[in-house]
Amino acid sequence: MREECAVFGIFGNVEAAKLTYLGLYSLQHRGQESTGIITSDGREMFEHKSMGLVSKAFSKEIVRGLKGDIAIGHNRYSTTGGSCLINAQPFMVNYKGGQIAIAHNGNLVNAAELKKKMEEDGSIFRSTMDSEIILHLIARSKKRTLNEMVADALTRVKGAYSIVFLLKDRIIAARDPLGFRPLCLGKLGGAYIFASESCAFDLLGASYIREIEPGEMCVATKNGLESINFSKPADPSAKCIFEFIYFSRPDSRIFGENVDKVRRKLGRRLSKEAPVDADIVISVPDSSNTIALGYAHESGIPFEIGLIRNHYVGRTFIQPEQSSRDLDVRIKYNPVSGVLKGKKVIVVDDSIVRGSTMKKLTKMLHEAGAAEIHLRIGSPMITHSCYFGIDTPTRSELIALSHSVEQIRSFLGAESLEYISLEGLKSCVKHPDDYCVACFNGDYPVDCSNCRTDAENAGKTITSGQSDLKGL
Repeated sequence: MREECAVFGIFGNVEAAKLTYLGLYSLQHRGQESTGIITSDGREMFEHKSMGLVSKAFSKEIVRGLKGDIAIGHNRYSTTGGSCLINAQPFMVNYKGGQIAIAHNGNLVNAAELKKKMEEDGSIFRSTMDSEIILHLIARSKKRTLNEMVADALTRVKGAYSIVFLLKDRIIAARDPLGFRPLCLGKLGGAYIFASESCAFDLLGASYIREIEPGEMCVATKNGLESINFSKPADPSAKCIFEFIYFSRPDSRIFGENVDKVRRKLGRRLSKEAPVDADIVISVPDSSNTIALGYAHESGIPFEIGLIRNHYVGRTFIQPEQSSRDLDVRIKYNPVSGVLKGKKVIVVDDSIVRGSTMKKLTKMLHEAGAAEIHLRIGSPMITHSCYFGIDTPTRSELIALSHSVEQIRSFLGAESLEYISLEGLKSCVKHPDDYCVACFNGDYPVDCSNCRTDAENAGKTITSGQSDLKGL
């Protein structure tokens, strides 16, 4: 499971570019592939995009050159479209009304259908992103006003989208009717701010106001903030429950709840459902830290730091097969042997997807002297792919699709393995029926029959992760 994207927007501050840079910096965990900022001074729009991290992409000179008091920004991890600069966002085009830019978090399930029809009608696409389709729909709209054109376009797309649009004189923020992805509204002095997570407001000293509601479009102009309901919100909604399990920072507030508190509830519930006699509890840092704390608190077993994570991991030219099959994991994690030696260890992680990383971690912990390893997972078994903005593998790569808990335990090399139940997971949020849990049970809130790749449908996807499962 990998990160998705982050969006940020600010209207009405002379340091818009600098504040957007800082906002994207705080949202770096949601996407590390590429980043970008586009600004407007009311007459002209300025942009800078780059592959890589926010801290590397923007210098003081670059930020100074992004003029204006309006800005949007984006951190990307690709779920549709390849990894290249042309697919970096925000994405800007010229149309009959001038210039418009988009920063999009999510995934459109009818993108291929819409794109094919538009190409047959003569449209030319500059990228392979589904986000560009929305801009084409805006440009093609027959509605009279710009706000109506954007609303018209959004009613024609299906799937997940939390979006900020930038025009010369405004920002438009919108969220899909099912509310898959978070999008928050804040304020800094007289400036309005939009962000994927509230932790971006904390860094800027901005105040959190509320969430953008499902089916709502907020328009920030010099006249203030206007709320438009472009679509009736779905009932129930389909908020992504993995935002609590993995994606969002623990210091954020999303979907009306504090992420840290939900994760601690997950750990406490997991402890009740899957107790074990052990000496210490450790986490696989960082996303499972607070789940592990909840488990330790409920069980009365002390929490220890048993794994150290290297936060400065980049791409290495040394391929794992050149020296050690475990090198990729060893670069990222290192066990604390003094904590582990001779101990019965509960290892808490947020999820297991392919199982290849956990297999290497378990081996590493045993080699560091752990007497027993008991794996406890803060999500149910992942058996279905996500088509709403999370980069899950095709179904044939998911270890839980065709293997039992006992088979997976044996493959991972642990003394025991338990997952939180779906009912237990849902009990940890306030409105359990308002969440999408399709990756656990295949109950998709929208029709995804056309989303599966050719390889999935043919059952031909083979990866290195899969090859490890042959012995099961």
